[in-house]
Amino acid sequence: MTTEKYIKNVMKTAAADYEKIAQRLKEPSTIDLLHAAIGMATESGEILDMVKKHIFYGAKLDLVNLEEELGDSNFYQSLAIHAARMKDYYTSWEQICDKNIEKLRARYGDKFSEDAALNRDLDKEREILEGR
Repeated sequence: MTTEKYIKNVMKTAAADYEKIAQRLKEPSTIDLLHAAIGMATESGEILDMVKKHIFYGAKLDLVNLEEELGDSNFYQSLAIHAARMKDYYTSWEQICDKNIEKLRARYGDKFSEDAALNRDLDKEREILEGR
């Protein structure tokens, strides 16, 4: 398949209602959430690059830089929490951590297993996350 034919087929299924997209981008919460998502991806990439250089190139693992990138990640995660609150969805670090541990306990019990990781009860996990 040629590049041009592939692009033509891609564009048949790509989101292209630009007026609706632009309308959603006018919402401050959406702008903050987009900023947070891009920032988290960027910080994750920076951490991954540091680990790559350490493992594959023999660079010294810079734990001070790791701490800085984790702090930046916290910044963007906090911005995402703020965006959720702007949509009247109240959450907090405490609530997020509590639900995460409850979900992991439902999945693994007291100890990780590959079987449990592969055979998850997604309905039960969703119930926990929704607070049901």
